[in-house]
Amino acid sequence: MTAIQESIREAIATRLREARKVAGLSQGQVAKLLAMHRPTISEIEAGNRRVSAEELTKFAETYDVTVSWLLGESAEQLEVDDPRLQLAARELGKLKPADLDRLLRLLASMRNSDTEDDGGARK
Repeated sequence: MTAIQESIREAIATRLREARKVAGLSQGQVAKLLAMHRPTISEIEAGNRRVSAEELTKFAETYDVTVSWLLGESAEQLEVDDPRLQLAARELGKLKPADLDRLLRLLASMRNSDTEDDGGARK
């Protein structure tokens, strides 16, 4: 692997890890949501495993970010300083794991129905 390829893989890994943490999800929860094994998520976030285009799309949908942000092609920032997000993260941290999993599935289905309602355009 060339130095450029390694640098790109590390940048993607860093953004995936950052997006997961901002979303308030554990590697195990992401693995469940994406039907992957937790060690796979760990390997991806460490930059030790390649990520397919399909997987990047699934990660972007799960974390509610764009693929271009994950790839480092856009400079948009995750709004970690938004007090509403901080409050939501604190409240989510109080949920039982099973309740959090149910809530995440509900949010994913709501996001999917939103994109179906508007012809697939991203909100």
